[in-house]
Amino acid sequence: MTDSTPDYRDSGLEFPAGFLFGSATASYQIEGAVTEDGRGPSIWDTFSHTPGRVLHGHTGDVADDHYHRLDADLDLMQRMGLEAYRFSIAWPRIQAEGTGRPNEKGLAFYGRLVDGLLARGITPIATMYHWDLPQALEDEGGWRNRDTAFRFADYAHHLGEALGDRIHTWTTLNEPWCSAYLGYGSGVHAPGVANGAAALTAVHHLNLAHGLGLQALRSTVTRPETQYSATLNLHMIRGDERAEQASQEEAIRRIDALANRAFTGPMLRGAYPADLLQDTASVTDWSFVRDGDLEQIHQPIDVLGVNYYSTVTVRMWDGHSPRSTADGHGDSAGSPWPGSDDVEFVEQPGPYTDMGWNIAPDGLEQLLMDLHEQFPELPLMITENGAAFPGDEVVDGRVDDPLRIDYLRRHFTAAHRAMQRGVDLRGYQVWSLMDNFEWAYGYTKRFGIVHVDYESLERTVKQSGHWYSELIRTRRIPE
Repeated sequence: MTDSTPDYRDSGLEFPAGFLFGSATASYQIEGAVTEDGRGPSIWDTFSHTPGRVLHGHTGDVADDHYHRLDADLDLMQRMGLEAYRFSIAWPRIQAEGTGRPNEKGLAFYGRLVDGLLARGITPIATMYHWDLPQALEDEGGWRNRDTAFRFADYAHHLGEALGDRIHTWTTLNEPWCSAYLGYGSGVHAPGVANGAAALTAVHHLNLAHGLGLQALRSTVTRPETQYSATLNLHMIRGDERAEQASQEEAIRRIDALANRAFTGPMLRGAYPADLLQDTASVTDWSFVRDGDLEQIHQPIDVLGVNYYSTVTVRMWDGHSPRSTADGHGDSAGSPWPGSDDVEFVEQPGPYTDMGWNIAPDGLEQLLMDLHEQFPELPLMITENGAAFPGDEVVDGRVDDPLRIDYLRRHFTAAHRAMQRGVDLRGYQVWSLMDNFEWAYGYTKRFGIVHVDYESLERTVKQSGHWYSELIRTRRIPE
């Protein structure tokens, strides 16, 4: 018997057999070994070594040293009972300069990772691109350069040949919104470019890479049950109820076009939204979209990955009062919202995580419902959800993190409610398996359900990790 509560702290909720419980990481955030075994530099190596770009000058040079601790980390996943592990492959570990013959040592590392997962009964979910573009490709323009999409297809071909017989689900891109708008629009992520036209150009070339990459994979992977996907950080956008209805609706439409439909339009419908093109006409004429591109992008996928952390609240700016920019992505030289300088992002009520993001499990339920209504035949998977909170310290061999347990409990409840309402949700990958390099925040934000001591690199499963193990074992949200 379930007890549905307004705060999403329900009890007695059980998940069906086949629902895939796992956890997720990204290569640059955990691997380290950035100059070993033929790996070339990525844009995040360059960015993190540029003074002023990352808090405290932190870099991913060592990170969690997962590259050297692979077997121990795999054993840890097995002890925790993970059913799936979503990892990303470092492109510059496979092709140091983003082109040419693949690096056999790089392929061998991921081969050992995948084989180790399978030997432990853990399902491999591989992301081909989680932001670590080879620096050599950025030197040629990066995602502003159309050729990068074709280089990505070559890279995908190599991965399909080497690993295609063993991967359960291939994901082309992780959060292309961040790659484009934070990397080339606001400049708070690598490569640190702040230019609206560059950001929109990157949007298209990332979309093109997705389509070309899927085709390259399908041409090489012979395993018939393989699944293909992309992961999007779709924004759950709300109107500021203090503003007029028309102001709310217009602001929501504008941001939905940039944040969500710029990707779901071409990937899932085969067209860019007309209103997106109109809204951004003062920024770019979109001449980088060539004949045939949309057909290349619009490839079938088996599941859509959904990353969710918080909501945003918007209204149209009056043009006079100080403009609020509380979009959760920090201050920057440029804007991650090209063509929408007249939209305000207003402060949202708490409580907040250590990232300053509001905690809103109802937003996850609504986002899943919205996607189900838009794309009713498309299965979904939560590929990232989790939270950073302060105070994660090892005391007598134990890390108590009740806020994270409460966060996860409420969001698993939201996912369960969406399933009860008809959403075809296939699994849930908690972010993150381990504390790690949190991009421009360095090592100051801890998302892991496993604590990492950044001096000794010792791993300690947090209480949230033990809570999650119990959920996986019983398929029931613990009381």
